[in-house]
Amino acid sequence: MKILVVDDEKDIQSLFEQRFRKEIRNGEIEFVFAFSGEEALTCYGKCQHEAVLILSDINMPGMSGLELLRRIKQIHHEPPPVVMMITAYGDAENYNKAMELGADDFIVKPVDFIALKEKIKSII
Repeated sequence: MKILVVDDEKDIQSLFEQRFRKEIRNGEIEFVFAFSGEEALTCYGKCQHEAVLILSDINMPGMSGLELLRRIKQIHHEPPPVVMMITAYGDAENYNKAMELGADDFIVKPVDFIALKEKIKSII
């Protein structure tokens, strides 16, 4: 399974690679990282038939995660990717907007990696 992780914080890459070390080593999961909404659109365009899950931060400079979500859900209908929004702000406004735009899940930082692994297993 290929997962596109979108976050402007570059240290997120080493965190995910550390927390999913076993799954990566076993070939169960492959991560692709993008550090902006614009970069994520380019990455997804290249691997849309391989990426089945997108994990995106909401608050990023330039294109926000909500704008990225809107564009991905508008452009890519078949098959639609599963998109989980990740944010440090668990407020109702961000949650409601994400769900309105078609988010499949909403995760609040700090990420509970045990729960995230369970969610990912349910998609596989």
